[in-house]
Amino acid sequence: MRLDHIAVTCADLDAGVARVEALLGAPLAPGGQHVRYATHNRLLGLGPDEYLEVIAPDPGACPSGPRWFALDHAAEPRLANWIVAVPDLDAALSAAPPGAGSPVALSRGDLAWRIAVPDDGSLPMGGGFPTLIEWRSRPHPATALPDHGIRLTALEIHHPEAADLAARLGSLADLRLRFHRAAAPGLRARLATPAGAIWLE
Repeated sequence: MRLDHIAVTCADLDAGVARVEALLGAPLAPGGQHVRYATHNRLLGLGPDEYLEVIAPDPGACPSGPRWFALDHAAEPRLANWIVAVPDLDAALSAAPPGAGSPVALSRGDLAWRIAVPDDGSLPMGGGFPTLIEWRSRPHPATALPDHGIRLTALEIHHPEAADLAARLGSLADLRLRFHRAAAPGLRARLATPAGAIWLE
């Protein structure tokens, strides 16, 4: 189990990309379309096996059901989701809290993966619990992204059940993760950039 990527959700992809690029001072690379969920994205590498994703509804596509990442309700760009890679998605879901989702097999080009998606497209525990992903292709997609020298140095998970989340994710041995009890779910990420550290939320 390891941190795989973080996701900024928004109603309009161009608006989300513009915000992140202005904040980080680096261009986002082309991503792709997710036909099943009628979404599209742009990407930024955070090292050899991590990346940042900006994702939004694709206005030129129709979903076959609720969009993932709660994107049917997306508004202004915000850091809304964190995604954790696991070696066995079925085993990880058996130990996950209710509402973590069901396995969905997806592919695009050379990429293939299984990902846990709740039936209603919501974020598990409002984004407090990560979306679980099992990559079925190699190499990791981050290896194909330009390296602008930006790295994730901290990820704060704010949630009313922060202590329970920390306990459930005890096998995720990542010192960058910080769980804080809060009235409502929320995420904050600190990123080191060539121009200095910034906070994304």
